[in-house]
Parts: sequence; C-alpha cells; structure tokens
Amino acid sequence: SDVGSQKDRVVTEEEWLEKWEMGNIGFHKEEGHPLLQKYLDVLLNGRNGLRIFFPLCGKAVEMKWLADMGHSVVGVEISEQAVKDFFSEHGLPYCEEPVPEISGAKMFQSTSGNISLYCCSIYDLSSLIVGKFDGIWDRGALVAVNPCDRQRYASLMISLVEKNSSYLLVTVSYDPNKHKGPPFYVPESEIKSLFG
Repeated sequence: SDVGSQKDRVVTEEEWLEKWEMGNIGFHKEEGHPLLQKYLDVLLNGRNGLRIFFPLCGKAVEMKWLADMGHSVVGVEISEQAVKDFFSEHGLPYCEEPVPEISGAKMFQSTSGNISLYCCSIYDLSSLIVGKFDGIWDRGALVAVNPCDRQRYASLMISLVEKNSSYLLVTVSYDPNKHKGPPFYVPESEIKSLFG
C-alpha cells in the first residue's frame, strides 16, 4: 500500500480557509451522504438522544438532519464562513461566544441548543472542552488531515469517544501516485493501525 508522493504533503489552515473563501468546496455535498443513511442504524445502535461529533464539519447538511432526529450535534471547523453558512442556509438562529480554553476560538450554538460548532483547529479541542461522544461521523476528515498528522488525529478521536460509541468513517480509494490529495488515500491497513 504505497501512499506515493502523498506522505509528505501538507495543506495549511490558510489553504483550507482560502478554499472556503473562493467557494472551491467540491467536497461539500448538498444532499445527505448515502452511506450515513445506509449505516445510520450502526451509528445509532437503537439509541436516542446521542451526542454525535462531526470532525472538520464544514457546513454538512447531516448535522441538521441528526439534530432534527433528537440528537445533539457538535462539530469543529476552521472556517468561520463555513459555520455561519451552515446556520444561514438552514435558517437556524444561533449565538456566538468565545471558547475560554482556546485563544481566538468561537463556539456557534443554535438557539435550540442541539447544534454546537466550534470554530478553531481540531487539535485545540479535547474531551475537557467538548466532552465525550456516542458517535462520530467522519465523512471527509481523516482523508483531509495531512498524512503526517494522522496519528495525532486518530488519538484525539479515540479520546473523544465513550466506551460503546460508533465511529463511521468514509475514505476514498485510488492510486495515490496519480493524485496529490486531498482527499488523501488512507489504506485500510493504516486505518487498522490507527484505530485498532
């Protein structure tokens, strides 16, 4: 499983912010992801009122979908524009407040209280700040994380989950020598070594 030229590839936070500013967000899906719909039972496991985490959430429409089902959704996204777009596109009123533990970070919360989006680097979060989760929907986060940061990312995700949680992970498969990423190619063997 050769990851080709991707091993040393780094995309900076500034580059991600620029993608949002330029509207270069081909990774955003206007419709809910079919794999979340297909495997929703695996994520929920017959449980109601779960806390579900969306790493690198962008303005994912699935956040509102799950919140409307009665779940509590927490996301993290570096782009304030993406976060504000999420609320405005769904017509959701929200309030904005600083996150005292993280310099410069903000938390945007729906006035209904069931959607909280943190605007900061994902690596600034911890379970002390956001608590633990019953489920994680990782549709485009692991494949967006710089390859050199994957271990750090996986360790953070593991630290954020409760004992009986579900983690749904979507990856992409292709020849990494033909595409520099992101999305990055993450071989199944690496997923197993990262998450056990």
